Amino acid sequence: MAAKKFNLPDPGEGLVEAEIVTWKIKPGDTVTVNQIVVEIETAKSLVELPIPWAGTVGELLVNEGDTVEVGAPIVTIEVEGAADEPAPAAPAADGEEAPATLVGYGAKETSSRRRARKGGASAGGAADVYAGGAAGVSADVRQGSRGSADAGVGASGVSADVQQGSRGSADAGVGASGVSADVQQGSRASADAGAAAAATPASVAPVAKPLAKPPVRKFAKDHGVDLAAVTPSSPDGIISRADVEAHLAEAGARGDADAGAGAGALTAPAAARDGVAQASGPAYGMSSPTGERETRIPIKGVRKMTAQAMVGSAFTAPHVTEFVTVDMTRTMELLERLKTDREFKGIKVTPLLVLAKALCVAVRRNPGVNATWDEQAQEIVVKHYVNLGIAASTPRGLIVPNIKDADRMSLRELGEALNALVDTAREGRTPPADMSGGSITITNVGVFGVDNGTPIINPGESAILCFGAIRKMPWVVEGPDGDQIVPRQVTQLSLSFDHRLVDGDLGSRFLADIAALLEDPARALVWG
Repeated sequence: MAAKKFNLPDPGEGLVEAEIVTWKIKPGDTVTVNQIVVEIETAKSLVELPIPWAGTVGELLVNEGDTVEVGAPIVTIEVEGAADEPAPAAPAADGEEAPATLVGYGAKETSSRRRARKGGASAGGAADVYAGGAAGVSADVRQGSRGSADAGVGASGVSADVQQGSRGSADAGVGASGVSADVQQGSRASADAGAAAAATPASVAPVAKPLAKPPVRKFAKDHGVDLAAVTPSSPDGIISRADVEAHLAEAGARGDADAGAGAGALTAPAAARDGVAQASGPAYGMSSPTGERETRIPIKGVRKMTAQAMVGSAFTAPHVTEFVTVDMTRTMELLERLKTDREFKGIKVTPLLVLAKALCVAVRRNPGVNATWDEQAQEIVVKHYVNLGIAASTPRGLIVPNIKDADRMSLRELGEALNALVDTAREGRTPPADMSGGSITITNVGVFGVDNGTPIINPGESAILCFGAIRKMPWVVEGPDGDQIVPRQVTQLSLSFDHRLVDGDLGSRFLADIAALLEDPARALVWG
């Protein structure tokens, strides 16, 4: 029996670090090949990592909430008959095949795995598309950009087609933001335990994870509360929002931030000093439950990458935005019919679905909009496919996964893909492959009751369409007795495009075509 160190795999996509969100094992546990042992958050998505060996968990080398560089050891596994591996392996030499660093991560997703992700749930509650299936599955391996250690392939011989580095800047500005880990009390349960932990920072004492639903966990994190210190009122031990609020009220009554921190209600500055995971977004209330006048939230992960990408896009691509007001009445009538159609049973039929189809038809008529600017080659790359990005608001922030080859789908197929995309995004399980390679994006601000906006183009794309709220408004229509003012379902669309490759004529025709299809969906039979 010898110890093998499992190093943080290289996820590709140009990412160099990840945050440890949740350990699914503890020292002394027995693990099998491809068993999910840890959940990490990269700047792209939430990912479950499988272990490549069978054995016994020796030591957890990092805490939940820690940010770890790629290649750093995170856990040791006692493996029967294996030699000790005290340090990560050196990068592979030129021409030498390197081991896959993360089974299934960044690999091309097959249709069967895509179906598994949409329909089948793994033990962690999400589709298991990262473990690569059975232990015997293998594929070509290309050397990773960091030449990381043998963390991805174990005794079972499992390997994957790991893609290297960035596949363009299309996905640089998208993803979710923030930290999804619970605030961990760790070894601070007592003064003695805290001193022991400080003396041996490489070790992690196993702590029973408190039971709470995701919305409650987010509420607690937003208010700097350690769930381990909250007393559940439910007989089954599940912590409710009311329990967290009661804990906050108790801490506020004491009026002592340090006492609150000892009980688990850490203030944001104190938590930052102690290295505790922070909330995924700011607490927007005017008052802090712990009496602090300010709350500091680390800029890292997806939020940091999104900020950098949006600034780069805004100051690199010359943005032009055009607007149009559209009578959506016929589209809304069509939706009502589709909701009762047997062909669309089980499909959530929304105005966004019809807009997505209209955009695909309009791209076919105006292919120059679906392009990207290649600065290095000094070329405009026109894409003969539509990877349609849909901005989705999630507990981790805004992400923009895309539907591959959306232009080749029927309306029902597009509806299924759209429903699956949104559901997966809300669960925080969107894989990096779904956020890479987008060609054009829709952002739906109408769901928030907003009429319009001037969105920033995602890096690597040339246009983004903004969909506003649909409202009943007075509208002038032609009648038998001349013009009449009648109530109609009206919305506003805005299109931001890169003026380096989309001029005003092309952008205007594209936006006008989408508006025409929404005003009269039957046009799609002629144009499609």
